[in-house]
Amino acid sequence: MQSFDQPSAAGRIGRYALLCLVTFVVLFPIYTTVVAALKPGSEVLKNPLLPTAVTFDVLIEAWNEGRLGRYLLNSFVVAFVVTIAQVITSVLAAYAFAILEFPGKRAVFVVFVATLLVPLEATLVVNLDTVDSLGWLNSYQGLAVPFLATAFGIFLLRQVFLTLPRDLLDAAAIDGVGHLGFLRHVAVPLVRPTIGALALFSFLGTWNQYLWPNLVINEADMNTVQSGLRLLSRSSLSEPNLVMAGTVIAAVPIFIALFVFQRQLVRGLTAGAVKG
Repeated sequence: MQSFDQPSAAGRIGRYALLCLVTFVVLFPIYTTVVAALKPGSEVLKNPLLPTAVTFDVLIEAWNEGRLGRYLLNSFVVAFVVTIAQVITSVLAAYAFAILEFPGKRAVFVVFVATLLVPLEATLVVNLDTVDSLGWLNSYQGLAVPFLATAFGIFLLRQVFLTLPRDLLDAAAIDGVGHLGFLRHVAVPLVRPTIGALALFSFLGTWNQYLWPNLVINEADMNTVQSGLRLLSRSSLSEPNLVMAGTVIAAVPIFIALFVFQRQLVRGLTAGAVKG
């Protein structure tokens, strides 16, 4: 009888074949984009899969013509503010739902989780009217404030807080440590990987926003990088390599963040998988 821990040779070959196929499907579009971004306009359609006539001048031209420096700064400011705010609000709310006892806790939590089922498009008109009434169009506030809290982050951190031994809270209470002290010195350090994963999700989600910035921003200087790519594509219809170069530049911060925080991402997503 074969052990489940030792798959057959055919099983291993099948797994590797599937992994290779998935890797190809994921990396092939990235490869073609990078190749097109490093080729002059006259060479883009000639041997599109081969990196012939490689030049970095296209990246420089896309940076200057697309004003990507300004747009990257706007995206970074908004993503940083939203990430910090979502982490703080999620930690506080998740701790309350997991540790504290108050009337209607389960009902309120169900309402929070239910908001995950509401698509962004269903709240766009209301949020846009609110931002407009507050005079926040074409501002960092308009880009960031509607996303300062997230039900996903609250749910994720609550599941991890539930795994903390109750004895830790009892010991802290005996020592005279209140909830804020316990949260700061005990709970948060223990769930740091999950907080790191949430921060990464928040940053990437905000960085990649496209629809909302296009609704609240109509001044060039306040565009985010995704809106900037749209403007670059409109002004460079005959030069697709510029758009590809701009896409590569916009994706660099994403790859850096994923590379730096990949370990925290894996540990954070698996930390609350088993309650004990």
